Amino acid sequence: MSDPASRSDARGRDGSGGGGGGVGPVGASAGHAPVMLAETLEALGLGTREAQGHGAHGGPLVYLDCTAGLGGHASAVAALLPAGSVVVLVDLDAGNLARAAERVRAAAGGVGGAGGQGSAGCESPVSVRAVHANFAEAPHVMAGLGLRADLVLADLGFASTQVDDAGRGLSFRQDGPLDMRLDRSRGPTAAALIAGAEAGELERWLREYGEERHARRIAGAIVAARAQGPIETTGQLAGIVRGVVPRGAEPIDPATRTFQALRIAVNDELGSLDVFLEAVSRGHAGGAWLARGARVAVVAFHSLEDRPVKRAFGGLVERGLAEAVGGQPARPSEGEVAGNPRARSAKLRAVRVVG
Repeated sequence: MSDPASRSDARGRDGSGGGGGGVGPVGASAGHAPVMLAETLEALGLGTREAQGHGAHGGPLVYLDCTAGLGGHASAVAALLPAGSVVVLVDLDAGNLARAAERVRAAAGGVGGAGGQGSAGCESPVSVRAVHANFAEAPHVMAGLGLRADLVLADLGFASTQVDDAGRGLSFRQDGPLDMRLDRSRGPTAAALIAGAEAGELERWLREYGEERHARRIAGAIVAARAQGPIETTGQLAGIVRGVVPRGAEPIDPATRTFQALRIAVNDELGSLDVFLEAVSRGHAGGAWLARGARVAVVAFHSLEDRPVKRAFGGLVERGLAEAVGGQPARPSEGEVAGNPRARSAKLRAVRVVG
């Protein structure tokens, strides 16, 4: 893995490593700066100018944020969309989804409930729909709403509120329950996976999802430790890993790759990404969820994410089904990284569907 900052608790979607209180770009708020905002707006064809015209077949312009987080990107997009547009927010985290919806409705000109109703009961210039789902379910979400997306964003990081909440179990820097689920309403926790996995399966997760060269040693240590009692906290797991992996020349904690690997396994992150990319590749076909000419942008934070995105988008371009948008990949500016170190490993790729 090329950049230590891309791993485990060193990444974030709406998180900021800096505490500056200055006025940021539209969609940014103190402590919650969306990564590569200007580059994302440019990739979606918005830039700094308000979007013009309509969406597919003369209908409303539809923006789909597949990983809404705290609504940083979506609120910036909503502020640029023409009246009558629709913003669809999707996220696994129900709490963050609710916060994002409120934030985006405010940016769109309304502060009220579903359907974009403003505080005075009048229709907001932009309608906002929030759906609690995995981004891999994007086609089903759009079918259920009877919409086709003109602009799509999938930011594969996660919100700083998730990383910084010890109760989520995502960080080895704070002791908390070993959960790691982004959607706490379903699926086994990291503690449950560790308790039931064979040593070989643990080793595979560590090697494939964490690119951990000490995978076998760590897996053996986990198996030995759980024989003495359940591993239920982040502190326990981090201590086990640190006990068998020497701190090398890299300026990262020895537990970093293990936490990344388990988080990916718990949330099936790479499997969901594969499903999403496959949906993009056939999104313009019959029963389409993507409009003709739709722009699809993905922000990845490490090579395990970026490689399949590069491969999928490259395949679409080679088959004449899409055109690459901008330089590939776009990277955050030095200024952004200085203010938000969690952005340093981000890569943005985008295509426009033409087939």
